[in-house]
Amino acid sequence: MSLSLGKLKLDGKCHVMGILNVTPDSFYDGGWHFDSNNARKRIEEMIEEGAEIIDIGGESTRPGSRPVSIEEELERVIPAIEFITNISDIPVSIDTQKAEVARKAVEAGACVVNNVGGLRNSEMIQAVAEMKVPVIIMHMQGTPENMQKDPHYDDTVLDIRNWLEERIKSAEMAGIKRSNVIIDPGIGFGKNLKHNLEILGGLSELKDMAGGVLLGASRKSFIGFLTGAKDSDRLTGSLAAAMMGATAGVDLVRVHDVKETRKAIDTINALGF
Repeated sequence: MSLSLGKLKLDGKCHVMGILNVTPDSFYDGGWHFDSNNARKRIEEMIEEGAEIIDIGGESTRPGSRPVSIEEELERVIPAIEFITNISDIPVSIDTQKAEVARKAVEAGACVVNNVGGLRNSEMIQAVAEMKVPVIIMHMQGTPENMQKDPHYDDTVLDIRNWLEERIKSAEMAGIKRSNVIIDPGIGFGKNLKHNLEILGGLSELKDMAGGVLLGASRKSFIGFLTGAKDSDRLTGSLAAAMMGATAGVDLVRVHDVKETRKAIDTINALGF
């Protein structure tokens, strides 16, 4: 049985998740949608451009970033979630490391919890189990504050797979069904260029671990290392990574550039990859 994220069913094809960072300091679009009017405009644009789910985050996880308070994060994300649910039936994912934010977001209309902390927090595990919503478990070595300080793996893809398997088993022990879990290898979160490329080359090895696989490579620094492009000029590299993910069988690509990615992914899907 395919996993349902609201009206979106993971059906073996690749689907497009649009990113909305309502933060002043995210690595690419920090501050762009911090103002509520700009956030609403971008939401409407992403829906028109073909986003199939929107992921909302109110706390930056860029390298070196620090947490914000629960109250501040809620003030950022709840109005955006309520706006989406008032104008559309598009599914909403809440990108947070805080259990209370996850609970309030689901109450406001979110139907997926995206946890970059990898469900390492017992309160978050309990919240997800009680709410019975799908959860995205992302691999991250360390924390946003220290994750890029000399990351190391013996076998990048195998180490990440084993780590994710441990987190899935912990989730199962708490009452979260494996089929309700989407895994994310965490491109750029405690990885150097070599690690990121090894992940992209080994995405197919993560298939069938749980209910789905998500790839978040959009605009990230490894593209700049490969091409010399600044984050404002990483569209083509982002599209290449998304298409690589689609051909490897990932279920979701999390992207900033919805319009362009949707066209590329629609083409890949139509070709039967």
